[in-house]
Amino acid sequence: MIRKLILHIFCIAFVQITFAQSHILYLGAVAHLGNGLKIENSAISVEDGKFSLVADANVIRINPTAYDTIIKLDGKRIYPAFIVPNTTLGITEIGRVRATHDYRETGALNPNVRSLIAYNTDSKIITTVRSNGVMLAQVTPRGGTVSGQSSIIYLDGNNWEDAVLRADDGLHLNWPSSYHSSDWWGKSGDSKKNEKYNKRTDEIKTFFTKAGAYAKSANIMDLRMESMKGLFDGNKTLYIHADYAKDMRKAIEMANKLHIKKIVIVGAEEALKIVDLLKEKNISLILNRVHRLPDSQDSPIDEPFTQAKKLKEADILFCLSYEGNMEAMGARNLPFSAGTTVAYGLDYEDAISAITLNTAKILGIEKQVGSIEFGKDATFFISSGDALDMRTNNVEQAYIKGVAIDLNNHQKELFEKYRIR
Repeated sequence: MIRKLILHIFCIAFVQITFAQSHILYLGAVAHLGNGLKIENSAISVEDGKFSLVADANVIRINPTAYDTIIKLDGKRIYPAFIVPNTTLGITEIGRVRATHDYRETGALNPNVRSLIAYNTDSKIITTVRSNGVMLAQVTPRGGTVSGQSSIIYLDGNNWEDAVLRADDGLHLNWPSSYHSSDWWGKSGDSKKNEKYNKRTDEIKTFFTKAGAYAKSANIMDLRMESMKGLFDGNKTLYIHADYAKDMRKAIEMANKLHIKKIVIVGAEEALKIVDLLKEKNISLILNRVHRLPDSQDSPIDEPFTQAKKLKEADILFCLSYEGNMEAMGARNLPFSAGTTVAYGLDYEDAISAITLNTAKILGIEKQVGSIEFGKDATFFISSGDALDMRTNNVEQAYIKGVAIDLNNHQKELFEKYRIR
């Protein structure tokens, strides 16, 4: 009995050691690194969940005995995992069923709300999204003036503790719109001045001023104020949701006066009107969904498609999101929206960066993920086609920290079920 127990323990230890020392080389794929570079004939190795080699196979000498496994990927492509920011993925399931929505709390000022603890790892939507290479998400609350705190999640895991990459990365402020406008394809298309604009902005300034004072010297515990302290010491980002140039200027002015360390504008419909301010203050952008109509009836119909190229030319750091109708399930189309920016002038590798490394930089996770580089987590996927083209994209293998994830989902199961009938 004792011998069997010792043998069992030895076998477990051997398996663990073997797994820990697993060294895999992926050879021959076209590698889109996410940092603006591409390797036509790549040699990429993964050891202990990290990239241990990223090189051009044409210029290095490969020792086959140094690897446990060599996987040849001639004709295929390797990409870093795509990242979808500002999404309700995992905290909503069925649009028409209110009971499946867990992204909004009552009240206007909820900085203490944490999207992380509402995240559902068993969501059926998640498995469909990662089938297109989207394997990380910034899960974000909605509603009110201060919605709460987002967290960055790996799209795999048994629970939110398993899945979290960065908890409570930032606070989301919905800045009031200076104008109310009906849809320009509707009856009037008129824009009306928001008569309560100054009152609402003053309320925000008062609330954040109080939070700043609390951060300096708090005598009595206040849960809402406590959750905002990170804005003033640089541990959290203030994500300001605003579209109009006037609103963005006002919000940036307030944040600077209160010495909030890091600001990101979410939406930024009129960002090109304030390029100088964005550069001066070193402010990054999470852009609205590319596949949308322009905000104004006087704007060119392709304005949302060309915005990315123009911002790149202006040297503004930005990434793409998919906020809007059906945003959770639509997150799987994030790479195809990046493909649209390529069709309208953005360089292909820059479009990859807009949904990988740029996003990682803006979210503060670039040291772990966002690109295929030595020492980073081996979170990537292999496609037999162009991942930005819905006609050819075909994700065959995907890995989170070097561990293969299941790419099956309920839609594929239904397809197979009815295909054989």
